[in-house]
This record gives sequence, structure tokens and C-alpha cells, in this order.
Amino acid sequence: MSEIIIRLLQEQELAKADQIFRLAFGTFIGLPDPMQFESGAAHFPHRWKTEPSGAFAAQMNQQLVGSILGVHWGSFAFFGPLSVHPDFWAKGIAKSLVAAEMERFEAWGIQQAGLFTFPNSSKHHGLYQKFGFYPQFLTPVMAKSIQPLKLNLSQSCYSQFNESEKAIALFECQSLTDAIYDGLDLSKEIQAVDTLKLGDTVMLWDNDRLLGFAVCHCGQGTEAGHQTCFVKFGAIRPTDKAGEHFERLLELCEAFSFTQGLTKLRAGVNTSRHEAYCTMLNLGFRTEITGVAMQKPNKVGFNRPDVFVLDDWR
Repeated sequence: MSEIIIRLLQEQELAKADQIFRLAFGTFIGLPDPMQFESGAAHFPHRWKTEPSGAFAAQMNQQLVGSILGVHWGSFAFFGPLSVHPDFWAKGIAKSLVAAEMERFEAWGIQQAGLFTFPNSSKHHGLYQKFGFYPQFLTPVMAKSIQPLKLNLSQSCYSQFNESEKAIALFECQSLTDAIYDGLDLSKEIQAVDTLKLGDTVMLWDNDRLLGFAVCHCGQGTEAGHQTCFVKFGAIRPTDKAGEHFERLLELCEAFSFTQGLTKLRAGVNTSRHEAYCTMLNLGFRTEITGVAMQKPNKVGFNRPDVFVLDDWR
């Protein structure tokens, strides 16, 4: 068998890596045209630009055959998508890619690692358990049709701020996530969305105190896809009114989506965050796809009943 070479993914390979990703996932779930998997959505360009040191390529016979992307949120990290061309399945390539990512996670000094995978695939569970990941609660990715909400969004979006105000907002976001899980930091994600024009970060304030925020991708060419606003990450500051603030943040996200001319609002929520999950059901969100969260070490991290966080680690 030809040697598997694992190395950093290069920018000129992103389009090819994206093709392999769609082919692999579309083939696995049995789409008639596998290349239509997540048509209109994009993962590779902005993730590579945000964290190029976490993107690895698998090469055989001088050709790209697979890749993995790492996402680094301070003390927490996850990887995905992990994909291998179907012609090269069952050759140990996925295992080699995960091994390289685990070394990178160790170099980053993370405390907790996670991933999102198929809940009914023992093959995937077995692979990830070799690296210390264990399945926990389900993560439904939920969506609702956007209603024509007209709220005052003044000072509610990160893009509206000047540079000094953005620095203050980032500090507030970091303080909020640190209160949820020590060292959790979404600064890179917020800045990438702003710099790369992927959408915006919606913020819920009480005077100068940040109560919550949601990093939103908007439309074609982002992780959202056609006519959709996707909350890549959302969080509420832990208080006795967190549930109320969570509803208000979702309302702001819907109003923001309406101003962007979008028709669907989508977000993932781990079912261990029970009140957050039930709130979304009560607000009309319905599950589109379901994955299972696997974590290393096998601890709750910020997947707890008292936490109001939106994400899905895909």
C-alpha cells in the first residue's frame, strides 16, 4: 500500500478538499448525487483562514485524498469536517488525520475536546473512542421560519462598532464565556465573521453589561447556506434570568435575519442543556438533523442543564 502522508492543508487545496468532503458525506448518507451534500454552504475557506495550523491534509500517490479541520475556542476545541475520498476508505487515513489533530490540540493546550458525528454509526464511534472521545447527549440542529420581526437593532451588532468599541465587546464576550466554562473564548470566531463578511455577531446588552451574544453566518457561501441565518455559537451570561435572556437573544437573531432578507433561522443545541432545548421547541424550532456530541475527556464541559449555549461542533 502506498504511504499515507499527513501534512498541513494548503490554501490552493481548499476547493479540492471541499469536493472530497461533499462526495464522502453524500456517499455515506446515500444521496443520489453526493456532490449536492450541503449545497450552498461552505466550511473550508473561512475555517482555514481562521485556524490554518489546525487544518491537515492526507496525501497518497501525490494526490489529496482527505482532510480534517480543527476549530480552536480557547480552552475548548473540536474538529470537523473529517473526510476521506470514498475510493480510499478503510485504509487508516481517517485515523491518521485524527492523530495529527490530537497532537495539535495538545500543542494548543486545550482542556476539553469535542466532535459531532452520526448518532447511529458504530464505525465512527469506534474510531473516535480510540482517541478517548465518548458519546454523550444528542445535538439536534433545529430551524424555524423567520417571522417579520422589527426590533430596534441599534448597538446590537458587532459590525456597528468602531475599533475601540469592538475591543470592549470582545472583552465582554470573553468574560461571558469564561463564566460558562473556564477559558472558553470565541474571539477568533467573532473576528472572522466580521473580517470575512460572513454575517454578524448579535449582542444583547443591559446598558454596558453584555447579557448574551450569537455569532451568525448569513446566506450562500457561509456555513448557513441559501436564505438561512445559522447561529455558529450563541451564549447567555449565567444569571437567574438566563432563560428569559435566551429568549430575547433568539428574538434578536430572528429580527436580524429578517433585516438580511433571510427566510430561515438555524441553530444547534445539545440536549443536555435541557431548558435551552425546551425553549427552542416552545419558540417553534424543529429538528432538521441530529448528531451526537462526543467529548474527550468524558466530562460534561459546558454541556450542562444550567447552560444556555447554541452550537453543534460540525
